[in-house]
Amino acid sequence: MFKENRSMMDRVKEAFHPTPLRTRLTEALLRLKMQLSRLDRTAQKMQQRDAALYSKCVSAVEQKNAQLASIYASECAEIRKMAKVILHSQLALEQVALRLELVQQFGQMVYDMKPVAAVVKTIKTQLQGILPEVSMELASVNESLEYVASEVGDVAEESFAMPVSGADAEKILSEANVVAEQKMRERFPDLPPVPTQEARVQ
Repeated sequence: MFKENRSMMDRVKEAFHPTPLRTRLTEALLRLKMQLSRLDRTAQKMQQRDAALYSKCVSAVEQKNAQLASIYASECAEIRKMAKVILHSQLALEQVALRLELVQQFGQMVYDMKPVAAVVKTIKTQLQGILPEVSMELASVNESLEYVASEVGDVAEESFAMPVSGADAEKILSEANVVAEQKMRERFPDLPPVPTQEARVQ
């Protein structure tokens, strides 16, 4: 309730005293970096948890306890699904942060704002069921970036006549996915083969 009232108050204040675009951009970048730190900590914890379960899975396989090995393997698989989402999100948002830093330095918001806002929006949705707190913070970051994008959009169209498509956003997300898959292979060893229920019955 308090957060909703705070948001309402912020919007009223913004209507009468608009925040300069550069200040809004700086605040968005700061909040984005805070969420990157949270994602990094979560990724490390997941890797540690997976390592512990992986070790137990290997031990169960060596002891020919197929049922226990299967349980540990399933838990590892679930952790790795979430770990890949988090890793992909982290890599994509790092690219967003890098672009925002370049925008800060050179002031060329025209080419970068809409794609990075689209990436943040996608990652926000992606994390809703895994890290809702991070997702909520990214919603605020996305709102700021979309505001900046809309403010500079008219100038961009008049000055450059250059339509902005989702191609840049898709490229960032696609590249992040490729790197995430590579890092997953490096950080998470293949699970040992666990006999299936059918194999145990036979």
